[in-house]
Amino acid sequence: MISFFVCLFLLIGGFFVYGKFAEKVFGPDDRRTPAIAMEDGADYVPMGTARIFLIQLLNIAGLGPIFGALAGAAWGPSVFLWITLGTILGGGVHDYMIGMMSMRHKGASVSELTGMYLGNGMKQVMRVFSVVLLVLVGVSFSTGPANLLAMLTPEVLDMNFWLIVVLVYYFFATFVPIDKLIGKIYPIFGICLIVMALGVGGMILFSGNYTIPEITLQNLHPNGTPIWPVMFISVACGAISGFHATQSPLMARCMRSEKSGRNVFYGAMVAEGIIALIWAAAGAAFYNGTGGLLAALGQGQASVVYEICFTLLGPVGAVIAMIGVIACPISSADTAYRSARLTLADWFNYDQKPIKNRLVLTVPLLGVGAFLTQIDVQIIWRYFSWSNQTLAMIALWAASVYLLKRGRAYLVTALPATFMSAVSCTYILMAEEGMRLSTSVAYPIGILFAAGCLGMFTYSCILKKGKIMALPVGDVNFD
Repeated sequence: MISFFVCLFLLIGGFFVYGKFAEKVFGPDDRRTPAIAMEDGADYVPMGTARIFLIQLLNIAGLGPIFGALAGAAWGPSVFLWITLGTILGGGVHDYMIGMMSMRHKGASVSELTGMYLGNGMKQVMRVFSVVLLVLVGVSFSTGPANLLAMLTPEVLDMNFWLIVVLVYYFFATFVPIDKLIGKIYPIFGICLIVMALGVGGMILFSGNYTIPEITLQNLHPNGTPIWPVMFISVACGAISGFHATQSPLMARCMRSEKSGRNVFYGAMVAEGIIALIWAAAGAAFYNGTGGLLAALGQGQASVVYEICFTLLGPVGAVIAMIGVIACPISSADTAYRSARLTLADWFNYDQKPIKNRLVLTVPLLGVGAFLTQIDVQIIWRYFSWSNQTLAMIALWAASVYLLKRGRAYLVTALPATFMSAVSCTYILMAEEGMRLSTSVAYPIGILFAAGCLGMFTYSCILKKGKIMALPVGDVNFD
């Protein structure tokens, strides 16, 4: 239990110390933001900081820090370290820098930001990568809630019925102004997510019936699955996630001041890290070890969430759990589709203020998503996990070049970018859905790939010139 509290205090302290350092590195100022200068009543809509924080938390979290943390806990309490350090040094910095860069570039999506700082070729890759990733998120978080709703309602209301209902909701959430639907219900569900975590954490800690294990670096996975790099991919949203890079620009278009960035972007990531830490501890303690947890996960992560909440919190907990496992994935999917629409709009320079233009992009996106729901979601999710962390890697390298070109302390992003390069490359080389190479081959190649990425970046730092340094700085000042 001591390990848990140390990690909890580190996460909270990380917001005030390392978050403040990241803010100082970036250097927010008093310039007008896109929300003020480009207000359009649809996507550029000024909102209050507290409201944006709760929307951002639900945008980036959903069930990610719950499902990912429970999966990561199958390796034992070593996952506490990754959640804590990954959030402070990686995830918080990643979310903050992309959100702030977007504000400096008229609310641009991550693919456009990548093109500005890593070149046109990488921009095209990221455009495709981002849209595919976002649609995969939408698909993955459509069938799960539909199945749960079918279980809770009369038989005539089957999964296909609820799937249609969910997709219709996604249509409206993707299409209507951000403050009309998302801006009103997300803060409520964001609070539910926090309350659920606090209730579960409180009962695990203070009921006297459970013991949270102390941190050990030993691999406790019952199947012997290696910690590196599989655990780092599995936890994803609970530590660092490229999906967040697609979500931060949504709120970058709604913020009234750059100086709110640390509270919104870094703060929401720390809140997500705390939620992940609680659920990782709950999974390990509730099932009394990794063997029991892994067996329970075999019945589905949603059933694990329900069992923990119902046992610890009774009928009220069951209600909260059902809200969580139904509403939270839906909230991740609808903003995923919205982000996909805006990414395509940036790609084709297609004005989204007219209703007709929004419909032109929304309808095909939802059509593709509806088609993909007929494919086994487990297959889709396996590819999402890797592509998610690869996107984070690319976003961090783009942020590193951004800081480099401004003479800022670029190591704050370059070091986690190097780490994530090793994670992403190693995983795809050895994964079942990848090349299935042995660890003796995948490990050294992954390390060499990361070293090569860092070497190329260092080369550009030393020269202070060349192609990468010739790219435009491009900060926008509306004043």
